[in-house]
Amino acid sequence: MRRTTAYGFLFTVLLASACKKVIDVDLKSATPQIVIEGNITNAGGPYEVKITKTVDFSAENVVPPVTNATVFITDSTNGISEKLIQADSGIYHTTILFGVSGHTYGMLVNVDGQQYTASSTMPRRVPLDSITFAENVNFNNQMEINAVVNFQDPTGLGNYYMFTEYVNGRQIPDIFVFEDRLSDGRYIQEPLFNDSAYLQKNDTLVLTMDCIDQNSYNYFYTLMNVTGNSNFQSVTPANPVTNISGGALGYFSAHTTQRAAISVY
Repeated sequence: MRRTTAYGFLFTVLLASACKKVIDVDLKSATPQIVIEGNITNAGGPYEVKITKTVDFSAENVVPPVTNATVFITDSTNGISEKLIQADSGIYHTTILFGVSGHTYGMLVNVDGQQYTASSTMPRRVPLDSITFAENVNFNNQMEINAVVNFQDPTGLGNYYMFTEYVNGRQIPDIFVFEDRLSDGRYIQEPLFNDSAYLQKNDTLVLTMDCIDQNSYNYFYTLMNVTGNSNFQSVTPANPVTNISGGALGYFSAHTTQRAAISVY
């Protein structure tokens, strides 16, 4: 076993103090960029497109909404198009559209003469079979509980999934995405690993399962990587891959969604 004497420790502290240097980091200002978050689902509307602008690193943690946008969404499969209304600052809602699996939806956003476009095709719905729980010992030698999602992946590559957990009414800020590249057509039993503090026995867990397209998967997968899977609410900390053209950040997703509630056991 390696040991350090008290004198050696004191010398190390004094040496570290003597060598301390203050480094000033010049964080340059950046031109604000448009951030768009749009969702169409198979559940009843209204559906939402949220538009904001980025802020400098040194600015207050308040994201400014974009209130002067013109937003259109078109169901390219049946030709129905509508102009969204602004229901709140920077939040635009549909009124007539209804999401259908297999339909392709196009989004057009105009802000100060600049156009941003995106397209997404809603995948088929894959039913969530059940939610179970698994206990395991983590690296801190503590027992933790993780939810396990169970479902049958359809035959044929190209199925992408995203899961969101709410524990006792609070969303867990982790991103869970899964693709069937290595498990096509199999019965999936996928654990959703997170901090042991989140799931305790007798907690109420509400879980949503979204079937997303490949572009949405790419966005959330890269977001998971750049955030270290710890900041689901932050849209673009390091510019994840986007399916929106025109220079905007964010995503536009047409997906199926389902929700299940269970008591943790």
